[in-house]
Amino acid sequence: MSSPRHRWLVLLAVMLAFLPVVIDMTILHIAVPSLTLALGASGTEILWIIDIYPLMMAGLLVPMGTLADRVGHRRMLLTGLLVFLVASVAAAFAPNAAMLIGARVALAFGASMIMPNVLAIIRQTFDDPKERAMALGLWGTVGSAGAALGPLAGGALLEHFWWGSVFLINVPVMLVVWPLAFFTIPRRETSAQGSWTIGQALVLIAGLIATVYAIKSGFKAGNSPVVTAASLMAGIGLLVWFVRQQLRAVSPMLDLTLFSRPAISMGMVMALVVSGSLAGVELTVAQELQFVVGYTPLQAGLFMLPLVIASGIGGPLAGFAVGHAGLRLVAVASLSIAALSLAGLGLSDFHNPGLGVVALMVALGLALSIGLTASSIAIMSSAPADKAGVAGSLEGTGYELGAGLGITFFGVLLASSYSGALRIPAELAQTLPENAAHSIGETMFAAEQLGQAGAPLVEAARLAFSDAHGVVLLSAAGLIGLLTVGVFVALRHYRDDEAAAGAH
Repeated sequence: MSSPRHRWLVLLAVMLAFLPVVIDMTILHIAVPSLTLALGASGTEILWIIDIYPLMMAGLLVPMGTLADRVGHRRMLLTGLLVFLVASVAAAFAPNAAMLIGARVALAFGASMIMPNVLAIIRQTFDDPKERAMALGLWGTVGSAGAALGPLAGGALLEHFWWGSVFLINVPVMLVVWPLAFFTIPRRETSAQGSWTIGQALVLIAGLIATVYAIKSGFKAGNSPVVTAASLMAGIGLLVWFVRQQLRAVSPMLDLTLFSRPAISMGMVMALVVSGSLAGVELTVAQELQFVVGYTPLQAGLFMLPLVIASGIGGPLAGFAVGHAGLRLVAVASLSIAALSLAGLGLSDFHNPGLGVVALMVALGLALSIGLTASSIAIMSSAPADKAGVAGSLEGTGYELGAGLGITFFGVLLASSYSGALRIPAELAQTLPENAAHSIGETMFAAEQLGQAGAPLVEAARLAFSDAHGVVLLSAAGLIGLLTVGVFVALRHYRDDEAAAGAH
């Protein structure tokens, strides 16, 4: 066993490695208006720029996690850091939307090598359950605070630099993290059993991506139902084939018996719903503050500062609380508070926020941070040490799937609510392009082309978006409320001491 000082140095290294990965999940939310104008990107291209990253990661995490259990978590982590560094530079200097989407795919490859190995290294470094819960709590701080910090960092950068700076911020972090990880994380012998073949990995990747793409495209109006149905059938078919192969294999690539543990399966659901709600809400609030209230990117980021600070506190609190009160109670309480906070924000006036909105954002940041950390503790504490990589990839898959699907679901809900609420002035109805009512960004662009005559259109857009913004926040509150009930029921027989024993 390593010394206490060395264990916490390892934790510092992997937390810093994880920080750019999670910041990249949300930093673009605040940059949407700047990207739209600078690249001339359509609403559809903007959605793909944002969510191609979590979509690709959703398909890559499990294969990368299972591979890391065989080739070594340290080696995979160091390789992922280098890939992420190069991809960040490529994204920063992308000349158009298509190239930026491609760079985001490369970022996803690097991130999928980093994320499961961060959790696996924590799982293998901390043997004591209470120490592990605290370490995972601190990791959760990076996850929650990093996601919340993304818009603030993006706003500060966009105040002084061009949109590519939101990617270049990763470069100095990676240049510090790589040598730190190289010298502090020990080499370990791999003990994982089972086969890993490129064919099985590609089937799993293709099945996950095709299925998620079908779900995403199914939410969007105007997409071909034939393409959506074909993608869904192909994805499900590939996943069914993969599952059958794993059940038949003596030494499977992915041990499906992990899903029989309620804490692991429910932990994945918690990660999916909470991260999806957080991503959707941040995307919506960022646009509300800039397009409707009139904040600059920096002002919008500062507005979210209470959420950032509270998220940073929530992780360690979760580790302490789970160690003393138990996972089920902590998870149910945090999710209940998150649902109530979202409902309160959905009914609030962001033009005159007051202390009430600040208090609700603090409560939301604390609750979501604790909820995400509880999902990590549930999964990693219930998984055997020799399956730490695949367990970390399951946690990451839930997180990334949630973020990708959350952006799509809430983005489509926002767009449809906005289009339904928008009342275009009669004198302008005949002069506007067809896509002017699709999103507030496209409406504002159309109004800008009209000069002073576009002022009534701007006012109509702001009123419509405020209504749509409320619908999204209340919907997120309802979704997390349903999750709370699900966690309460699913973990009714869960015992923290049994989970710790089963993980060895």
